[in-house]
Amino acid sequence: MIDVLIVGAGPTGTMLAAELQLHGVEVVVLEKRASATWRAGGLGLHVRSVEILDQRGLLDRFEAEATRFSVGGPLAAIPLPWPDDLETAHPYGLAIRQEKIERLLTDRALELGADLRRGVEVTGLDQDDDGVTVTLADGSSLRARYVVGADGGRSVVRAAVGVGFRGEPSTADTYLADVELTEDPTAVVAELRKTHLRFGVAPFEGGVSRVILPAATVSDGPQPTFEEFRDRLREFAGTDFGAHSPRGVSRFGTGDRLADAYRVGRVFLAGDAAHVHPPTGGQGLNLGLQDAVNLGWKLAAAVAGWAPEHLLDSYEAERRPVAEGVVVSCRAMVALLREDPQTAALRTLLTEVGQLPGVSAHLTGRIAATGVRYDLGSDDDRVGRRLPDVEVDSDRLYAHLHEGRGLLLDRTGLSVGAWSDRVDRLPDRSSMQHADRGSAPESLLLRPDGHVAWAGDDQRELEEHLARWFGA
Repeated sequence: MIDVLIVGAGPTGTMLAAELQLHGVEVVVLEKRASATWRAGGLGLHVRSVEILDQRGLLDRFEAEATRFSVGGPLAAIPLPWPDDLETAHPYGLAIRQEKIERLLTDRALELGADLRRGVEVTGLDQDDDGVTVTLADGSSLRARYVVGADGGRSVVRAAVGVGFRGEPSTADTYLADVELTEDPTAVVAELRKTHLRFGVAPFEGGVSRVILPAATVSDGPQPTFEEFRDRLREFAGTDFGAHSPRGVSRFGTGDRLADAYRVGRVFLAGDAAHVHPPTGGQGLNLGLQDAVNLGWKLAAAVAGWAPEHLLDSYEAERRPVAEGVVVSCRAMVALLREDPQTAALRTLLTEVGQLPGVSAHLTGRIAATGVRYDLGSDDDRVGRRLPDVEVDSDRLYAHLHEGRGLLLDRTGLSVGAWSDRVDRLPDRSSMQHADRGSAPESLLLRPDGHVAWAGDDQRELEEHLARWFGA
């Protein structure tokens, strides 16, 4: 029996596979697509995702194929200043195409031993107390202890377990195409964007440009063809700019949906299988990566047999509210892109408000996920938040999170004791040396996802929280 079977080899599925393989879990990833191809998908990684890559020792390989950005604010068309008070060692995003992200994460998962099988279509599943039987299009089946559906907005896994997927319907659709252009679109784009903020052309590597174009109608049908996109471009802009050699064409709407549950027994949902929303603000791919990092160590603990009773349920309890917040942000940004005098006035007002101290940091943190705090039942504001990278005795904190284990940042002379097989101890000697100066340092217990599980200086309290998050 396979330990964990993941359906879908997009960024969420491959990130999750890598997280599980860090703990020696047997992982099989099934992907319907026979090969990885250019997709008109995500184009960037936000601050929190950059931090996650650094926590796992992957940031260098991503930065080698990406470009840093820290200009403008990510809130729709509001020109917010990039905050200089964002609490992070990585105050930037990475511009990088989705297929590159998938390739780099796939390479990582394979390096760690994951089994990726392409051209394999899942058609259904059935679970019992001991495992899940997954049926395939060729009539065969596979048996796994746990299954994760990371198979997108039209998830077969979600449908198979009968989870509702409710939300708001689209009121306006948009084409998104990666193409080559023979004409300079600058003048036409500048004129049309005076009244149509959902239209734009952005050049990137290899002579390819991304064209964002309002669709004429709302549709829940198949993705548009290149000919349909080009016809609409001529109709809207008066020219198709000599568009040719399409890499990918897709359609997205203003609608959103959220899974009623993220877990049904031994089956979990992650990424777009759990939540879909407009790509405004570029949050979807990042949200999926962060789902994977939250779920991975918890599933690994269950496979290893030491997961506390509540641990698997904490995945939905923590991640679904985050997705709800993203949906709220997307709805607000969609509203801010409306083309009427009242919304234009609102954008002007918010542009002024965005210059006030702390506003840009708050809004950027909301979209970049640095403001996420899980409700772990503590009044201490640090508990539930991710800990930014800090210097510890001339070393970096994140360098000690590469193996995906828990970590005690010890500033008060504590011990992880019998949990040393699951939790590392990192003494912060510089903080200990300054304890007599009235600074009253406290030790911090970090979960494998980098979020603070406890803060204090009492050994007995520490052991209670070690048991809560890392088992008996």
